[in-house]
Amino acid sequence: MLVLQPPVVRPFCTLEVELAPVLDLGGGRTGQRRVVPIRGGRVTGRISGTILDVGADWQTIGPDGVAELDARYAFRTDDGALVEIVNTGTRHGPPDVMARLAAGEPTPPEQYSMRSVARLESGHPDYRWLNRMVFVGTGARHGSTVQVDLYSVE
Repeated sequence: MLVLQPPVVRPFCTLEVELAPVLDLGGGRTGQRRVVPIRGGRVTGRISGTILDVGADWQTIGPDGVAELDARYAFRTDDGALVEIVNTGTRHGPPDVMARLAAGEPTPPEQYSMRSVARLESGHPDYRWLNRMVFVGTGARHGSTVQVDLYSVE
């Protein structure tokens, strides 16, 4: 059997995402369905830019309280390139903590878990290198914003 080296995880960027009010679609086939429109924000780190007023996080809250996250949105780099973000993951914690979070109350991120896998993609010649990278993220909700710290897996 081959001995493979474990990947190295490095800080890549922080996404500070501004959110519109949650649209509650009600119960669906697999749980409570919610759409959280994305209205803007900022990207800082090894890549930087402005999050555009486009996209949303399509969430399913299962009967166990685990939120399945499926966010798709875009940002424009400071030098003008467009980058798509697809970020999927889960958010979970004790029921009382999740209720406070859903109500928009301040909730320390160490009281729950928000983890994701992200793909960044661009057709811009200067940013095509993003298309072959793998990212993992950790996040926190702060009222009408969410922060996601992305790490490159190398």
